[in-house]
Amino acid sequence: MKFKIAVAALALVASSSLSAGAAQVKYGWIGGVNEELFQGYVVRDGLRELGYDVEEQPEQVQVTLAYTAVASGDLQFYPAFWTPLHDAFWKGAGGADKLMPVGTLVHGDIQGYLIDKKTADATGIKYLEDLKDPEKAKLFDIDGNGKADLFGCDPGWGCERMIEHHLDAYGLRDTVEHKQGGYFAIMADAIERIKEGKPTLYYTWIPGWISGVLIPGKDVTWLNVKSTSLPDGQTGSTEIKGLGNLGFPVNDTKVMANAEWLKANPSAKKFLEELSIPVEDVTAENKQIYEGEKNPDQIAKHATDWIAAHKAQWDKWIADAKAAK
Repeated sequence: MKFKIAVAALALVASSSLSAGAAQVKYGWIGGVNEELFQGYVVRDGLRELGYDVEEQPEQVQVTLAYTAVASGDLQFYPAFWTPLHDAFWKGAGGADKLMPVGTLVHGDIQGYLIDKKTADATGIKYLEDLKDPEKAKLFDIDGNGKADLFGCDPGWGCERMIEHHLDAYGLRDTVEHKQGGYFAIMADAIERIKEGKPTLYYTWIPGWISGVLIPGKDVTWLNVKSTSLPDGQTGSTEIKGLGNLGFPVNDTKVMANAEWLKANPSAKKFLEELSIPVEDVTAENKQIYEGEKNPDQIAKHATDWIAAHKAQWDKWIADAKAAK
């Protein structure tokens, strides 16, 4: 009788494990940000190679909702968790009890403020705090109100919290105005202004295609801050080798996964722990999007091309993940 109960229990455990792996895996992306699809497709293709039924296309969500969806199990993962930038979103969605960051998908993400090199060279503007000077700030005024227009960050992305904090912390409210909207739409205006030789102030991040079009050191110049001030209890070094203090901590991009799903799927967990994409490769892929290869099929091919170019390493990640099962 005990033997039968033990067999039945083992069968139930096996059934549960199979169900966890067999149920369709769903993942999210921030709608309209095609630059976020590449890493999602790379993760998708790896999980599929491990036998998971991963949906073809990700679910479109807002940034904060991505975390609550993963916490609730509506999504199994979100492949663009920037830490520490999005730590507040993670904690707000339930923290490690509900969802867990795993691995380091991209290491060394940086953010900061830049101005066109022409103006930097002509005026000696080097620090963000230099824009407390009304005359210097006025150089970047576009709408005629006397304040510098800063091409900034979409509401809800997390980077807008950093920018708003900096405007207060560095006493810039009277001289700088945060211009928000669809980031890539407003940055088209910033790029055009710089090409026309007009003073321009903007925020951006790497990896991303903006710095492949407006090249730091050639077209534009990073601004430093004289002291570090961070919101939301963020910590981490803001000193970037060769660039100075940019005012933003260096981030890593991790996969945020549902905690229960991750625990039930050791193969997936092992794969996500080991998978890594060089920041330069993400930037190069994003530039392909900027140059016109921006529909899902084209971006999916970017992912398969990247996998093929790193086949030996990829096969090791897959083998390690299968062994963990």
